[in-house]
Order: sequence, then C-alpha cells, then structure tokens
Amino acid sequence: MTSTHPIEILRFNTCGRVDDGKSTLIGRLLFDSKSIMEDQMEALERSADITGGGAINLANLTDGLRAEREQGITIDVAYRYIATPRRKFIVADTPGHVQYTRNMVTGASTANLSIVLVDARLGVIEQSRRHTYIASLLRIPHLVIAINKMDLVDWSEARFTEIRTAFEEFLPLLAIKDVKFIPISALNGDNVVERSAHTPWYEGPTLLGHLESVHIASDYNLRALRMPVQWVNRPNNPRDAALHDFRGLSGQIAGGVVKVGQKIIALPGGQRSTVKEIWTYDGPLQEAFCPQSVTLVLADDIDISRGDTIVGIELLPGVCTDLEAQVVWMHSRPLLPGKKYFLKHGALNCRAVVTSIESRINISTIENDPEPPTQLGLNDIGRIRLKSAKPLVFDGYQENRLTGSFILIEEGTNHTVAAGMFDPPAELYKPEYTDFAI
Repeated sequence: MTSTHPIEILRFNTCGRVDDGKSTLIGRLLFDSKSIMEDQMEALERSADITGGGAINLANLTDGLRAEREQGITIDVAYRYIATPRRKFIVADTPGHVQYTRNMVTGASTANLSIVLVDARLGVIEQSRRHTYIASLLRIPHLVIAINKMDLVDWSEARFTEIRTAFEEFLPLLAIKDVKFIPISALNGDNVVERSAHTPWYEGPTLLGHLESVHIASDYNLRALRMPVQWVNRPNNPRDAALHDFRGLSGQIAGGVVKVGQKIIALPGGQRSTVKEIWTYDGPLQEAFCPQSVTLVLADDIDISRGDTIVGIELLPGVCTDLEAQVVWMHSRPLLPGKKYFLKHGALNCRAVVTSIESRINISTIENDPEPPTQLGLNDIGRIRLKSAKPLVFDGYQENRLTGSFILIEEGTNHTVAAGMFDPPAELYKPEYTDFAI
C-alpha cells in the first residue's frame, strides 16, 4: 500500500561570487537527478552555439535570458524544480554581482537552506561574507558551504580545511546553527549527486544526499498561533443552505497549531471567540498547522477584516505603531529619515514613515559602522525606526520569519525599495482582562 503522506518540499537558494558555479551546480543537480524533460534537453543542445565550442553548458538550464548566456553571468532570479523519491525541491539561483544583492535577498527570503559557493582557488572573499551574513540575517536555518572547483586545486584536503577554518572564524558571530562543508566539482559532478573517488578524505554526504536528509520539519514556529486574515469568505449561495450564511476567515497559518474548540483573539481589535470549524479545499479538519492555508469559522460573529491577525491566547505578539527593524535597501535612490513609504506586512498595507536610521553594517567586519549613517544606499544593510499609520501585529523575525518580515514600497512608483526584519517587540499585547469567559 502506498503512503498518503505528501512528499516534503525543501526550498533552497544558491549564492556566491560571479563564476563560482552557482548555475552550473543547479544544472548538474537537474541533469544527474534526471529532472530534465526531453524538450529541455533539446533546448540545451540548441543553445550550445551561444556558449561557444558546441559544448553543452549546464548553466543554461537556469540562465534563461540571452544576456545571461552571452555574458556568462546570472542577472535575474531563476527558479527550478527538482524531485527525487525522497523529497521535492524548489531552487532559487541568485546573482553573484554585488549590485544584485537585492535579487539574492528575494530568492533567499523563503528558503529553508542556503548554499554558499566558494571557489577553492580564491577562498573566502567579501562576497562570501556578504552572502553568509545575509543568510544569517534572513534566519535561514541551514547553511551549506559548497567549496567548488576542487579539481582545480588537485583535490587538496589542506585547501578544503583552510577555507573551512576561515569560515569558522566568523560563523560564531552569526545566527546559523546548522552548517555543513562539502567539497565539490559542479562541472564534473563530484560529490554533487554521486560520491567522488577524488576525495577519500571526505566522509560526509554528497550535496544531494544532504539536501534529501536535512531536517526541516521544525523550521516553522509551531508554538504560537498566528493567522493573518487574507480574505473574509462569504459565498452567499442561495442554492446551498450550508453556504447561504457561511462566514469564514481565510489565510495561511503563519505560526502554531489551530484546533476546533480553541480560544482565539483577533488583533489589533482584541475581539475574542472560539474556533468552530476548520475548512480546507479537501474538506474539514479538526486541526491545522503552519504553513497550511485554511478557512476558519468562529463561534461568534465578530468584526474581522483583511489585514487582521488571529492569534492564540498564549504567547501573544507585539501590537504597536512604533517599530524597529533591520532592512536591506534595494533601490538606487537612498533611504533618508523622514521619507514616507507604503509598508506591506502579511495581508496588511499601510503608510509608514522612517523616523531615524540607527546604524549600518560593515560587511567586511560584520560590525556596525562607528557613526550612525545619514542615509542607506543600494544594497546597504542597516537598522531603522519606523512609525506606521496602523497598529501592526508582529513577532521578532528570529521567532517567526513570516510575521516578523515586511517590505517597503515607494509611493508613486510602487517599487519595492526595502526588505525588512522586525526586532522583537518591546511590549507584547496585553488583554484588558485575563478571564476568557465568553
């Protein structure tokens, strides 16, 4: 009898300097795991004339733009899908140029795991530090340091150890607990899908073996219920008595577990009720958990609208308009104190003003600049204070990546100019009374 459990999905991104082999690595994973369709293979062979010499270039599986192929670099974020009997993968191939750091942030924002590629000949450079720091900033739980092009340093164990030691000098400064070092040759496939005979001194898993086995079930916050309301579901179908008066609250669970009979609070309003029913596309459930998308029916007809958040009565979030956060600035026009933006947090959109810039990170030292900056430029990472027009229901980003993140949008152009991570709230929501009798 076959299992009815869905195959787990792992999201990961690749990052590193230009020419470190990110696109080639993903192409190798696709090729060796037999995840390439026949028409893709034909297109790959047809593109050989672009790369020169008539040789198939595995990087072309992800570098889809002609400009990318001509220059030999990745410009846009490319998403690819790989499936093995053990797990499905959604892969984001992100650019290596410093000016495309914002693209790397976009591709890594939903990742469970990040692969930082390092050229074995060059070792740890500023881009290696930058991408590792961004992975830490985005609280990506798992990190792989793939030391590539080992064939060009004669598969030297000493060189592998030297690069690992250089990383281990600054990794303790970052919030990454699970780090794996793997020596590979993406071009030739060594230690990517199959073990390499060139590295008898390496006893760890292949890259794909690690991707298939790394534990991600506990990456989500399952302690505190959070469900931002995306849609108030009112079918009002006069032909169906069950749907005529149906009123459900639809959204993706961003944290915790919700059960039928559970007591909840709707924030920021503070109304209380009990979960009466839990609905999904496949029918009703007795309980659901992050990151499932559900529709909740409450026992009471309380006032809830899009942008509100349903939370459990324990482990309450912060609710306020004065906020502090780290941001990655993603626009050529600098961030200046006093500038107004649209702030998007989950399903909530509101105006916000940047009241001050507190600090800026020096990527070379992974420390704050000695003096507070007057502005943040493209790809700068800094800490700011904000004041929002509406109360935000949020957690610290390190507690919940879904309720602790936001973006800033420029008024007039609708350009996304910053990705932000909230600091832990200074004050948690405090109900006016603790007796929950309804």
